[in-house]
Amino acid sequence: MSDQAIRLTELAHGGGCGCKLAPSVLQSLLADQPLAGPFANLLVGAETADDAAVWKVDDNLAVIATTDFFMPMVDDPRDFGRIAATNAISDIYAMGGKPVMALAILGIPVSKLAPETVRQILQGGASVCAEAGIPVAGGHSIDSPEPIYGLAVIGLGHPDRIRRNTGARPGDALILTKGIGVGIYSAAIKRGALPPGAYEEMIASTTLLNRVGAELAADPAVHGITDITGFGLLGHALEMARGSGLTLNIEGAAVPLLTQAAPLAREGFVTGASHRNWDSYAGGVELPGSLPDWQRALLTDPQTSGGLLIACAPETAEGLVERIRAAGYPLARRIGAAVPGAPRVVVTSELAARS
Repeated sequence: MSDQAIRLTELAHGGGCGCKLAPSVLQSLLADQPLAGPFANLLVGAETADDAAVWKVDDNLAVIATTDFFMPMVDDPRDFGRIAATNAISDIYAMGGKPVMALAILGIPVSKLAPETVRQILQGGASVCAEAGIPVAGGHSIDSPEPIYGLAVIGLGHPDRIRRNTGARPGDALILTKGIGVGIYSAAIKRGALPPGAYEEMIASTTLLNRVGAELAADPAVHGITDITGFGLLGHALEMARGSGLTLNIEGAAVPLLTQAAPLAREGFVTGASHRNWDSYAGGVELPGSLPDWQRALLTDPQTSGGLLIACAPETAEGLVERIRAAGYPLARRIGAAVPGAPRVVVTSELAARS
């Protein structure tokens, strides 16, 4: 068996967080599922579409648990493993916790991929776990029609420092820590049209651990955090708006973009998930009337291992942005504010059309 001529992305019908079910589909599937029940120690369950589950052990310790896996969005097996691991661990950081252990989730078409390719996927994931300071302590594997890889991750945090997507307060500033456009880049990869240097930029972003979330959770001025993944900036902002009972105003011109995201979006490199995301927002998003379709596609673009959306006291926002940039997130920006109003997202301007 040889897989030298096989591209990982050719074996998958979708890739990265673009594989996620659309928000509306997921909501309908979960609508008649029983609630977690009257467990007093379950601080966070599935009721608010938050990033991870949280169980309070005692007044000083909470366990944070999550899982995330997907099909390849890149052809390099080691990079696939690195991106998937970074994305899975992000949920722990988004809750304000620190990861302590991971379990690997692996599905492989064994008749199509050589063992060395699979080893490289696992090695890539393990390298990111080592960077995060945690072991891959086990896992589970199956023979599947498409390649799948990800992690189940356990983290720890202080119950008082758990940060939810429901925590935004009226007047809070909104900060985004990474640039948008990962789904656009992955669409270009599938068609062999990604410009020189853009792949390295995408890998640098998608393998950058969101560890700053754990540091920010210790700051009482930080009220809410969520990570931006498959539902796009608008989708995850809408979850925060609905969970917090507020309107989130996003200044389009302030949203950071990967360098080639705008020109690629103009040329039509858009994922199907971007359209599904938009169709799922069900009137919860208001856009400027003049907004071009390609800009809407960026705002709905599924992000794999995207940045954190942070709600914080407005007087601390500029200092927090500088602190986040100094921690290794150069594209971090203040992008809007949470204000009283119906739970929705309002984009107040067009995106900056920069290349």
